[in-house]
Amino acid sequence: MAFTLQPLPLPTPSSPVSPIQMLDLAAQHAAIQPELDEALRHTLHEAAFIQGPAVGEFAQELSDYLGGPHIVPCANGTDALQLALMSLSLPAGAEIIMPAFTYVATLEAAAILGLRPVPVDVRPDTFNLDPAAVEAAITPRTGAIIVVHLFGQCADLPVLLSIGEKYGVPLIEDNAQAIGATCQLADGRRVAAGTAGYAGTTSFFPSKNLGALGDGGALFTQDAARAQLLRQLANHGQTRKYHHEYIGLNSRLDTLQAALLRVKLRHLPAWTARRQRLADQYDSALADVAGLRVPARDPRSTHVFHQYTLIVEEAASGSNRRDELQRFLQERGIPSVVYYPLPNHLQPAYGYLGYRAGQFPVAERLCRTVLSVPIHPTLSDEQVAYVAQTIRQF
Repeated sequence: MAFTLQPLPLPTPSSPVSPIQMLDLAAQHAAIQPELDEALRHTLHEAAFIQGPAVGEFAQELSDYLGGPHIVPCANGTDALQLALMSLSLPAGAEIIMPAFTYVATLEAAAILGLRPVPVDVRPDTFNLDPAAVEAAITPRTGAIIVVHLFGQCADLPVLLSIGEKYGVPLIEDNAQAIGATCQLADGRRVAAGTAGYAGTTSFFPSKNLGALGDGGALFTQDAARAQLLRQLANHGQTRKYHHEYIGLNSRLDTLQAALLRVKLRHLPAWTARRQRLADQYDSALADVAGLRVPARDPRSTHVFHQYTLIVEEAASGSNRRDELQRFLQERGIPSVVYYPLPNHLQPAYGYLGYRAGQFPVAERLCRTVLSVPIHPTLSDEQVAYVAQTIRQF
C-alpha cells in the first residue's frame, strides 16, 4: 500500500535532552491535575462507589465520541472479551479465530470459557490479521473471529467483515489499543474502531491511550438488545436484583474510575493528535534508514499510535540486530519495549493446542524484529529528534 511521507522540519536535539520515559503518566496527569482532583472530590462526596452516576455519564460520553454505539462498562479489557464470547452461548470446544501476534489476553478469554483458540498468521506490514489466513482457518466449528486492532490502527475490517458475513461467523473487535481510530468500510462509511462488528471491546488499563488510574474496560455494540444482555452478564447475570437468568460475572467499572475517565476523555482528541504529530516526525527522520521499517499505515484507517513499532531487519550473519539496537538505545538513556517477544502459539500455557514453531512464520519473525520506541503526548519534539538521531547513529 502506498503512503507518501511529507518531510517535516526536525529540531536539533539539545544535549543532553531531558530524561525520556516509555510512558510518562505523571506528566500527563499533572497537566490536568485540577480536573482530576475535582472528579475525585466529587466522587468521595457522593459516596456512590459502585454504579454511581459517573458510570452512566461516562458511557454516554464515550458513545458520543465513538459515533453512538451502546457502551457497556466493565472491570477490565479481558473481562470485556470474555463477556463478548459469553454472549454468543457457544458450545464447548467452539473455535475462535484470532491473530497469532497479539497480547495473550485474546487467547485467554476464549480458553477460560472452554473454547478453542485458533491462532492464524498476520500481515507483515500492519501486523494485523491476514484475511486470507482467517478464511482458510474457518471450519464448521468456528464460533467467532476476534480481530485485534494492533498498536493503534484498524485491521482489514472491510474484508474481515465480508468473510464473517459469508460464513455466518460473528466478528469481535479487540480495540484495546486503537480507541479513537476510524476505518472506511467497503460501502464508503467511516466508522470508529470497535463499532463495526458483533461487539467491540476495550481496556482502560493505565497505559492505554484512554487509561484509567486503575483497571477498567468496556464493550461496544450497535444492538440495544445485545447491549442489555452484556450488561446482565457483567452483573451476575441478573435480570433484576436477586433474579439471575444467566451465569454471569461480577465485572463493574468503579465509579471513581469512570469519573476520572470522563476527565481524560475530554483530552483524548488532543492527545491523539499529539501522538500522530510525533509519529510523523519519527517517519520523516527514519524512513530512509537501511534495514529499518517505520510503521506501515493502511490508507483506509487512521492510526492513533498506541505504540510506534519499528521493524529491525535481521542480519545476514544471523545476529539479532533488534536486540543490538535495543541495547544501543538503553546505553544512551532511551527506553524501548518488544511487543511481543514470543508468539502466543508457542507460549507454554497453550501447548495443549498442538502448534509448533514454523506454523506462523510472519508472527514468529515479528517477534524477532519488532521494537517499540517512546511515543506519548508529553514527549517533546526534541526528545523524538534525539531518539531518531540515535537510531540513525546505530
